[in-house]
Amino acid sequence: MALDAQIKQQLAQYLELMEGDVVLKVSAGSDKASQEMTALTDELAAMSSRIKVEQAELDRTPSFTVDRPGEETGIVFAGTPLGHEFTSLVLALLQVSGRAPKVDKKVVKQVKNLKDELHFVSYISLTCQNCPEVVQALNTMSVLNPNITHTMVDGAVFKEEVESKNIMAVPTVYLNGEPFTNGRKTIEEILAELGSTEDASEFENKEPFDVLVVGGGPAGASAAIYAARKGIRTGIVAERFGGQILDTAAIENFISVKRTEGPKLAANLEEHVKEYNVDVMNLQRAKRLEKKDLIEIELENGAVLKSKSVILATGARWRNIGVPGEAEFRNKGVAYCPHCDGPLFEGKDVAVVGGGNSGIEAAIDLAGITNHVTVLEFGSELRADSVLQERLYSLPNVTVVKNAQTTEITGTDKVDGITYIDRETGEEKHVELAGVFVQIGLVPNTDWLGDSVERNKAGEIVVDKRGATNVPGVFAAGDCSDSAFKQIIISMGAGATASLSAFDYIVRSQVETAKA
Repeated sequence: MALDAQIKQQLAQYLELMEGDVVLKVSAGSDKASQEMTALTDELAAMSSRIKVEQAELDRTPSFTVDRPGEETGIVFAGTPLGHEFTSLVLALLQVSGRAPKVDKKVVKQVKNLKDELHFVSYISLTCQNCPEVVQALNTMSVLNPNITHTMVDGAVFKEEVESKNIMAVPTVYLNGEPFTNGRKTIEEILAELGSTEDASEFENKEPFDVLVVGGGPAGASAAIYAARKGIRTGIVAERFGGQILDTAAIENFISVKRTEGPKLAANLEEHVKEYNVDVMNLQRAKRLEKKDLIEIELENGAVLKSKSVILATGARWRNIGVPGEAEFRNKGVAYCPHCDGPLFEGKDVAVVGGGNSGIEAAIDLAGITNHVTVLEFGSELRADSVLQERLYSLPNVTVVKNAQTTEITGTDKVDGITYIDRETGEEKHVELAGVFVQIGLVPNTDWLGDSVERNKAGEIVVDKRGATNVPGVFAAGDCSDSAFKQIIISMGAGATASLSAFDYIVRSQVETAKA
């Protein structure tokens, strides 16, 4: 498989950054996947005098290692790392050649301090936008610590291995032969799951903030930047920086940017925030807000942060159906990301629950991969835009069922069907299938607030036109608030509004204190 001219031009520029020699040890057969992989490794060697190719026998065929001459790094690609994983390959080449990974010194130290033998295997699909972060994190750990190895396995090439392990969601990571974690994970999150985390003592000596933002999505990033630009002490607490957009594939309505992907936008947001003097506290979840002389935010690790003002930008999460089988079969046939997990259901029958834009977009995507898609919509009509409905109804392998109340997702060790009630007739019906994709909207991440701020029946934080809540000094923005529409660009604007309002609140409070 030859690389196109534009990719080759970009690749050539990256390969010039290599600092030492790299050896690709290739285990290939005569099959098509092996031929594609061999074509890629040969092309890489032809483009750089620092890259050599050697034949080898590895645990999986087709696969290849990325090593230094005379030294194994533990990095293996099983399959051809193109698509979303092409960047993972480029970074592996650069890091193995001696170029330092772009990782915080604190993280580097944590990785190097791991003493156990850790052999990771990640199962991915090349269409998954969440997989590269896991692959790159584990590759980086392998480069930094000789006790760590990592093999990336393309599930589309090694179908029998994936099916034997009942892997029905990507990325899925095994550690030392046992299931370890699934879903998008940063290197910090992987370290946390290994038990290497920050405790409350890391936060003990932090001075009170002027503005403390809770949440690291578009609203939170915007709020932090606007606050920092005012020259005031700004902090941001994020469970995972980027928030829900990390799980978003194509973004085509972010004005001035024709098209981007969620993970790329999240990385840009984080990079922009870090251009300013913002204390970023990632992988931290808030569990309590209390208004005293200052506003206190208690974290789940027990630390208490104080601030003159707080901006709540905790976003939202996918809504669950809440029926038997949904939780039991999550990642065993129940999925929420068609772009990530769709390829694992190639040639199989699946259902999409939800008839809004996200549901119909998912059904259209899945129709091109799977054998058949059944769309279940609770209401009497689909809610998606007409252009999406027209496209859906033009597809020969899609069935749309309206007035369908999902009652159960069935299975034994994995999903084998879905049961629903026809709301017009009351009749219970069952559809045999291998996967269920849930696309029924969002739930705000506000449960932890309790009664500390006013929320509506949907759990959304009630705000005024300035982003202010009913608690003086506490503001909210984005999908956790009662904004009329949940869009990235609206969240960013709301974050800016809340930040400017918080700054105005601080100034006015100081004036009132001076008068008193």
